[in-house]
Amino acid sequence: MSFTEQLRQENHDIFERIFHHSFVEGIGKGRLPSESIAHYIKADYEYLNAFMHIYGIAISKSTEREDIQYFNEQVNFVLHSEVHPHHNLCEYIGIRYEDLQGYPLPPTADHYVKHMMYHAQMGGLGEIIAALLPCPWTYLEIGRYLMEEYEPDKDHPFYPWIKFYAESEMQILTDHLRSRLDHLAEQASEKELNRIRDAFRKSCQLELAFWEMAYTCEEWPEGKAVEAK
Repeated sequence: MSFTEQLRQENHDIFERIFHHSFVEGIGKGRLPSESIAHYIKADYEYLNAFMHIYGIAISKSTEREDIQYFNEQVNFVLHSEVHPHHNLCEYIGIRYEDLQGYPLPPTADHYVKHMMYHAQMGGLGEIIAALLPCPWTYLEIGRYLMEEYEPDKDHPFYPWIKFYAESEMQILTDHLRSRLDHLAEQASEKELNRIRDAFRKSCQLELAFWEMAYTCEEWPEGKAVEAK
């Protein structure tokens, strides 16, 4: 069993909870509250901006030219390809994509971004990949799960979203990151492997929390500051 196969097995519980979350199941059923979709897009737009910054840090820590080229290509993928599923969701709720950009991150998304930034700044390339990998990996499996469970056709309101994440491009992205992490894990110390496992586990947990954040329209607590006497 490869290192990333072990990671997947260790985090099977979180993957299963993601597949059966109300937001994900709502995509499969073709019914979701508009406010939850809008909340998701606002947060995910800023999250993906941060994801590109993490790729930039990964480039700065890469010693192999192939890694530099790969992470650079992934920045372009986020910029030009991952907008398509967002557009599908925007069409469903009848709101322009541009009108859902530039909002502050809700608490969970803010925590997720800072979690990735911490591992990107403090860890090596293996740790960075471990923090990034659960995002494409869970979305790939979500797409495959929804295709198998609901068998959506082109009339399904979220067919473009499901098809995008179930297709081979997401598989290629996930496989490449897994292969690179497997290679780096072979050279890592036990202490480094523990940090990699921790980064991966927490990113999986935060993927689940992200769906909950979107579905419940999580916001920062409101309240007036108490003046000191």
